[in-house]
Amino acid sequence: MNSEFWDRRYSTDDFLYGELPNEFLAEMVTLLVPNGSVFVPGDGEGRNGVWLARRGFYVTTVDSSVQGVEKARSLASRHGVRLLQTVADLSTWEYPKSTFDAAVLIYLHLPESIRLRVHQQIASSLKPGGIVIVECFHPQQLNRNSGGPKDISMLYDCDLLRSDFKDLLTPHFEYEGNVLLAEGAGHSGLGYVSRWVGRKIS
Repeated sequence: MNSEFWDRRYSTDDFLYGELPNEFLAEMVTLLVPNGSVFVPGDGEGRNGVWLARRGFYVTTVDSSVQGVEKARSLASRHGVRLLQTVADLSTWEYPKSTFDAAVLIYLHLPESIRLRVHQQIASSLKPGGIVIVECFHPQQLNRNSGGPKDISMLYDCDLLRSDFKDLLTPHFEYEGNVLLAEGAGHSGLGYVSRWVGRKIS
């Protein structure tokens, strides 16, 4: 994971993706166990983790960017909540087993060499019946300028997500298509996304 790249991107006073939660997460939050434990890998500056904590969830975040984690801590303090935060590389972090009620993967675009392993470790960290909520850029996003990696191997469709979580999660919701993004300067304009929800097999 490129911590120096993200430290540079998060080095401004502004929040790169804004301070509001991802819209799909906000729509899907009713699926979460009230006051449950939620894992938010790659939470960056903390907009989604802090929003969940403000709604009574116990939030654990792991991100490789020191700058992002510091901004997330400041955002949490401003809203009077706390996150359990760790600065670590998701490819080498020791994932707890059967610990979380949910995992939230919002634009967690991973290099192909580690993606499958990280996705499967995230699934293993869920309790039986736990859910994963994913929003990411689809391969059709590649030539758009509204956000996302410029490496097609880091863009995911629902078939890929279903395959990565095969035998671990049962698909609950799938969508691929255009959405109008208004998430700070980082995600702005018409984007082509994949939205996916899976539930851990008991």
